[in-house]
Amino acid sequence: MKFALNAIALAAIITLLNGCSEQDPGQQQNTTQAATTDSWQEPAPWLDVSVHRDPLKQAYFGELHVHTMNSPDAFMLNVRNTPRDAYRFARGEAIEHATGARLQLSQPLDFIAVTDHSEYMGILPRMLDPDSELGKLALARQLRSDNPEQSQPALLEILMTMGAGKPLPELVDPKLRHAIWQEYVRVADQFYQPGEFTTLVGYEWTSSGAMSGINLHRNVLFRGNEVPAQPFSSFDSVEPRQLWTWMDQQREQGIESMAIPHNSNLSDGLMFPATEALGGEPLDAGYAELRQRNEPLAEIAQIKGTSETHPLLSPNDEWASFEILEDLLGGTGTVGKAAGSYIRDAWLTGLLLEENQGFNPYRFGVIAATDSHNAASQAEEDNYHGKIGTADGTPESRRKGSFINKQHIKYSASGLAGVWAESNTREDIYDALARREAFGTTGPRIGVRFFGGWNWPDDVLEHHDWVMRAYQDGVPMGSELPIASSPEQAPAFLVWAAKDPASAWLQRIQIIKGWVEDGEKREQVYDVACADGLRPDPDTHRCPDNGAGVDLATCDFDREKGDVQLGTAWRDPDFSASQRAFYYVRVLENPTCRWSTWDSLRNRLPLSPDVPPTLQERAYTSPIWYRPHQG
Repeated sequence: MKFALNAIALAAIITLLNGCSEQDPGQQQNTTQAATTDSWQEPAPWLDVSVHRDPLKQAYFGELHVHTMNSPDAFMLNVRNTPRDAYRFARGEAIEHATGARLQLSQPLDFIAVTDHSEYMGILPRMLDPDSELGKLALARQLRSDNPEQSQPALLEILMTMGAGKPLPELVDPKLRHAIWQEYVRVADQFYQPGEFTTLVGYEWTSSGAMSGINLHRNVLFRGNEVPAQPFSSFDSVEPRQLWTWMDQQREQGIESMAIPHNSNLSDGLMFPATEALGGEPLDAGYAELRQRNEPLAEIAQIKGTSETHPLLSPNDEWASFEILEDLLGGTGTVGKAAGSYIRDAWLTGLLLEENQGFNPYRFGVIAATDSHNAASQAEEDNYHGKIGTADGTPESRRKGSFINKQHIKYSASGLAGVWAESNTREDIYDALARREAFGTTGPRIGVRFFGGWNWPDDVLEHHDWVMRAYQDGVPMGSELPIASSPEQAPAFLVWAAKDPASAWLQRIQIIKGWVEDGEKREQVYDVACADGLRPDPDTHRCPDNGAGVDLATCDFDREKGDVQLGTAWRDPDFSASQRAFYYVRVLENPTCRWSTWDSLRNRLPLSPDVPPTLQERAYTSPIWYRPHQG
């Protein structure tokens, strides 16, 4: 059954896409009930599997944010792919788009988390099944009617209760939710192949706080298959602090989880507050500890824009305007606040809070993901089919926009999570995420290593055992620099990157530093490794342009310029031992065609004037922090 939606129902879907609950942050309902005390675990058939573990770790790439028909917004837009289809797709198999198009990755992923919205998860498919218990409800019979005068009001009632954060009791019955969640976990277990393909159990907590259009969403991931009886949703609370408290309660029962916020760029400054939390309480050490314990990562890039930084926050960073989407959800055209909405600024805010008040809630790393609602990771520019079902499933709808959003042309074919882990198992992938030895890319499988230390020789990367030395004598991305042996010694950083074999050559590696000086936020972008034998200018810290281009008539990119690998040992030339700081890496490819240019080329359409025809795909690492030693 497909839905033919009238204008009122379409408006309700837009409300739903804004975020599910608009209740008061202090208000909390009791839809989880037994979920706070009871857990459930599927028997694990793989417990006897032996997997080789590499102490120097390997790079694994995966998707940590994808939706299926179990998410109400996807189902309303005619997505009928299941979690099974999402796992099949991630393993390299072909599945079908809502428009009938064939969806298939160019190469399989190593790991995946299906993260359907916890609010009404799996409810709509069951309501359309007349043989299910839920399908026997009067509301379900009305929803299945071929008469729009009956089905539309039923659909509207469901969507409006979801948007208002006041769910229909029969749709959040604990036994029903537990049964849906059990099946969800069971399917993840069935597709898990330790050492070959990892499925992490997860879901999305979809909160807008008390305001429409604000994105405070988090994906919640579990370390194993021992999980709560049902997810904690925004029906229970829209306040992040309540989510973290629930996660702490689960941890006391042996259920380990993490939350990963996404689309901070659409949070109107509320994702990373500088003075007070969502409920109005001032930030303090307790808030910082609670947040750090439960949120080791944030999503830096995805379809709905990049959250690294913004030109208003980083005017001296020539790459700060990359794939910016700043209009808040809902299609009103309202531009959100930049401060508090971007990750680099959050890291700087954390340094400032630590300097002035002794705590830092923002010591987190990064990954990237897609947020695709097609059960398919859509992070390849030449293989992009939109974000959500029939809303943007054709070149025409992506170009012109739809009732859901007029900005589809500004959506990105992005992103991908990377980790350095001992093996491809749930435990090792999760632990790499938890210790922040993680990075994100805008789609290509760019491998990037980043270590910090003090005493490496300049030629350390020329040694065959440099990775072992780096772990022995330094710390990887996501860590804090150890105490220096000499008080005024500047830290040294090892950075290495390798291109995706299926993508463009590398152009440059940058190290981005943030610090606090005289009570003010400061930042600097250093080009540290240049392709084609070029060197950074010592005054501007920039590589010369290597001249790589793209043929827009064919989308062929330059294969004569750029490097397959880049690496260097770099020492901070402006280091001050008294200043708190962080460092992270950004790797840039040579230019390639944007997905919108591929759409134009394949359909003989003019290039869109609203977006650039090319882009530079990139990778971002988690930071390494420096804290002055209080000797």
